[in-house]
Amino acid sequence: MAELKTKRTKASVKDFLAKVKDERKRRDSQVLVRLMQQVSRAKPEMWGSSIIGFGTYHYKYASGREGDWPVVGFSPRAQNLTLYIMPGFERFPDLMRKLGKYKTGKSCLYINRLEDVDLPTLKKLVRASLKVMSKYRI
Repeated sequence: MAELKTKRTKASVKDFLAKVKDERKRRDSQVLVRLMQQVSRAKPEMWGSSIIGFGTYHYKYASGREGDWPVVGFSPRAQNLTLYIMPGFERFPDLMRKLGKYKTGKSCLYINRLEDVDLPTLKKLVRASLKVMSKYRI
């Protein structure tokens, strides 16, 4: 079975953010670090080369594949800010309606810029996700 490529590292979050070329994306990322750190009460840590994660949970699939992953996190990707909301979004319809402009994947929330979304609603979404994930945290 293939080993998970993205793992927690000792790399500096501050140094990583300093290298984000797009100034707006760098500022938005700093806001996200503060928001996720405040809500999760976990320090930001690098996962792989480009994900900033908060907290950790362990998962195990029926296939036997297992690993650790951040409870919440994000990455300032070239196209957008990608937020990792692990329980997905279907269980938060009211928050999603109020959030603003975004796209989603299974557990990914894609935001072009933070000014496109309502930050208090985003904070509630992160908090709700953490509550769901609390039973999985390690």
